[in-house]
Amino acid sequence: MRRLTFLVFPLMLAACSAGALRVQPAAEWSQGSEEFQVEAPAFQEISRAIGKEARAECQRQAGVRNCDFTILVDLNPRAPANAFQTLDDEGQPVIIFTRAMIKSAQNADELAFVMGHEAAHHVLGHIARQAESAQESAAIFNDLGKLNGETGKELERSQKLGAEVGVQMNVKAFELEADQLGTIITHNAGYDPLIGAKYFDRLPDPGDQFLGTHPPNAERVDIVQKTAKQLGLTQ
Repeated sequence: MRRLTFLVFPLMLAACSAGALRVQPAAEWSQGSEEFQVEAPAFQEISRAIGKEARAECQRQAGVRNCDFTILVDLNPRAPANAFQTLDDEGQPVIIFTRAMIKSAQNADELAFVMGHEAAHHVLGHIARQAESAQESAAIFNDLGKLNGETGKELERSQKLGAEVGVQMNVKAFELEADQLGTIITHNAGYDPLIGAKYFDRLPDPGDQFLGTHPPNAERVDIVQKTAKQLGLTQ
């Protein structure tokens, strides 16, 4: 998952709505690609189901007010397979899928699980928590830099390094939290998270790297299976 506070490529903005959920119309992102004309309606159906449950879960969380999800597709045909959650200018959650990500899913359950995972990042406040961690770490590195006599550019580099460390400190824990809540959102939306989590079988395993961006795939599958068992689901 990439988490940004701004969009880094041109997007077709959503133009249709279902309650507070906005989903990009199929016609806007199927143009120029025969295969996407078949996939787009299914993607919209999944988006509405996951968006509805994500909004309901978001509203159940104390202190979470910005629960109006927008689900978009990156129209860049060269963008690699990716899905991530960000915020729009009004602080509302946006989930973005690349075309390659949509094509890489083997069934609706996989798409729903990835979407539920990204929605969970917002419900759990991960962007704000990550920003807070970055600020705290930057301040610590700033103080250490001053103690070492750093000034000017040197001190700026220390602050930047501290912010980067702060961003990475909790990122693997955030991924597991999102997998857990994403499993619940996926199930409540009518999809099977156990089938959806099979997407991990095709992902390169990042292993247990220090300051890595993702936990080992086995840990992610394990938390999905444990959460699914609590929901009464069986493999």
